[in-house]
Parts: sequence; C-alpha cells; structure tokens
Amino acid sequence: MIKVIIFDFDGVIADSNNVKTEAFVQLFDRYPPHLKETIGRFHLQNGGMSRFEKFRYIYENFIKEPLSNERFDKLCRDFKRFVVDRVVNVPLINGVKNFLEENKNRYKFYIVSGTPDEEIKDIVKRRGLGVYFSDVYGSPRSKEELIKAVLKENDYSPEDVVFLGDSINDYEGAKGAGVKFVGKISDDSTFDLFPNITLKAKIKTMDEFERYLEKNYENSI
Repeated sequence: MIKVIIFDFDGVIADSNNVKTEAFVQLFDRYPPHLKETIGRFHLQNGGMSRFEKFRYIYENFIKEPLSNERFDKLCRDFKRFVVDRVVNVPLINGVKNFLEENKNRYKFYIVSGTPDEEIKDIVKRRGLGVYFSDVYGSPRSKEELIKAVLKENDYSPEDVVFLGDSINDYEGAKGAGVKFVGKISDDSTFDLFPNITLKAKIKTMDEFERYLEKNYENSI
C-alpha cells in the first residue's frame, strides 16, 4: 500500500522546466546555435541531474574545454540569479495544489529535487508549499541517495513509497532506491524524456495519478 509520495519539483510541482532551459541556453549564449540546442536538449533529458553535474558534463562532452573553478562558480551564481525568482513565480502544474490539499492527510509528501538543497527549501517556503511536505531534499546528493535518505530517516519500507518524476534521472534514482516510479509525461515535450525505457506507470495529469494511487491501494488489500 502506498503511504508516501516523493515528488520531483521542476515539471512535476511547478511548471518551471522552460525557465531552467532558458537559463542554460543564456549561460552558453556565446556558443553556436547547434551547441546551444544540444545543451538545451541535454538539460531537458536530464531534468533530475544537478546543475553542478550538468555544467561539468557540458564542458567535458560538448564544449570540450577545461572548466576552471572560477568559471564553474560564475556559472552557478549566474544560474541561481536567473532562475530563483522566476521559479517562485511560475504557475504550479495543473491540479497539483488540489491534489496536495485533498490528500495531505492520506499520504506523507516529500520533495526530492536536483536543485541545490538550500535553494529548493527556500523556493518551497516562498511558494507557501511547506505546509504540505514533511521534508524537502536537494542536491548535491543524487536522486538515489536522496530517496534512500527519505527511507532511512523515516523508517519507510520501499514498497510503501512512490516517486513521481519527469526524467530518466528520476527513474534511475527510484529504481536504485527500490521504490515505485510513475513518469510524468508532458504533451509539450518534443522528444522522449525516457528513451529506451518501458515505464510501468505514466501519467499526464494529477487526476490520472490519483487513479493510479487508487488502483494500487485496491490491489494491495
């Protein structure tokens, strides 16, 4: 029986993926268009990966230049300055607020995000969402490490937990931690966010997620 729901944040709670994609493209604006497109796609396909890992990967695999500590620190500062206020003000994903309000006494809610820990806690607080979540976890720890932390710190059994995410990193984190995974699919996506993976469960709306939870509950009693 599902007792605990862990949410990714960007694209699952808040409609903020485009804000962060714009930030990545802007940070690398001096590079050719095809490279900016590659970077934007990489960001979207790896939504659950921390920006720290992404910057290092981009330099090593796409730009193919050394990434100095000074440049890395500047990328982190500029990215944060660009996104935080925007993420605080973007709309929530349709149906999320109602779902949280209607189910807050039925399940324990957590957020596990690739956003830096202090930053995601601040965003959740500023959005007035803290009342719904038992705790909020962010990077630099990986999704798998963070999910395992939720389980260990609260003595939850993996079979009682489901993770709702929208990226392959979310899927891999849930799989590594041994919890159920539901993929959040968007009609706006122009490419497969879960390449070469057959998802056991996927939803487009929170109503569909609620039906998934009801079915899972019925099959467990």
